[in-house]
Amino acid sequence: MENPVTYTLRTFREEDLGEVMRINQLCLPENYSTYFFLDLSERFSKGFIVAEAEGKIIGYIMCRVEHGASDFKRFSFTKKGHIVSIAVLAEYRRMGIGKALIVEALKNMVDNDAKECFLEVRVSNAPAVSLYKRLGFMEVKRVRGYYYDGEDAYVMSVKLPLET
Repeated sequence: MENPVTYTLRTFREEDLGEVMRINQLCLPENYSTYFFLDLSERFSKGFIVAEAEGKIIGYIMCRVEHGASDFKRFSFTKKGHIVSIAVLAEYRRMGIGKALIVEALKNMVDNDAKECFLEVRVSNAPAVSLYKRLGFMEVKRVRGYYYDGEDAYVMSVKLPLET
């Protein structure tokens, strides 16, 4: 960790939208509409969390809970958390903020009876893949051409609750 900063996590509020969208545009090539952000916050409010430090939002995680095929038990359907988007401003990375956002979101998914969580990540995003693996996520498949620019994605999954 470099230059630790004091931060807090809290549930997204509608007035955070502009800053969250700005972070999304600065940090990620995949950008979403206003409607998409607001719809997810309405459907699973506890899965949309922001990190604040120094009087401003510095990161967010946006999740939902859905039903789908288990990544761990063949021919089984289950309630799954889905990390749709996570971003932390560059100057606040490597301080544990991304990890804290994920851990908090996973706890909220468990509270909503999710048994697994999955996400998609660019195969070239080694720091993110490494973080997810440290949290217990496993690569379950590679999706060719998943991203708009043609890059492949790993689908990574973890069983819930996390074993600590």
